[in-house]
Amino acid sequence: MSRRRLAYLLKHANLRLGELTGPALEPYGIDGREFGVMWALRAPEPASQLEVAQRLGIDRTTMVAMVDALERKKLVERRPHPGDRRKNIVELTGHGRDTLDGAARAVDAAEEEFLAALPGDDARLLRELLDRLV
Repeated sequence: MSRRRLAYLLKHANLRLGELTGPALEPYGIDGREFGVMWALRAPEPASQLEVAQRLGIDRTTMVAMVDALERKKLVERRPHPGDRRKNIVELTGHGRDTLDGAARAVDAAEEEFLAALPGDDARLLRELLDRLV
């Protein structure tokens, strides 16, 4: 029996999902990585750039560049951390929250399309199994 390697399957599943989510996010002026940062910032409690970078598993330099880009788009804003002036708090703006709401609906639809080939309860099961692995 021929088996495809798990790394191959996960990589190509991710590429296929990206082919659906990329165009879905275009009307919102963001890409998948920016969506991920904004999604991490949606919590009611403000977070520092470093905390968000650690949560997402990205380095500080990349995080600064991504926040810079989102700030230029008026989707997030930075302010000094009240307890530690060496840190910046990053929060979604009102425009950022509106953008995230629409983008999240678009991503949900893209994910549904991606999972549509799975019968019955398999889509839910796949999410649960991947969540366990992550």
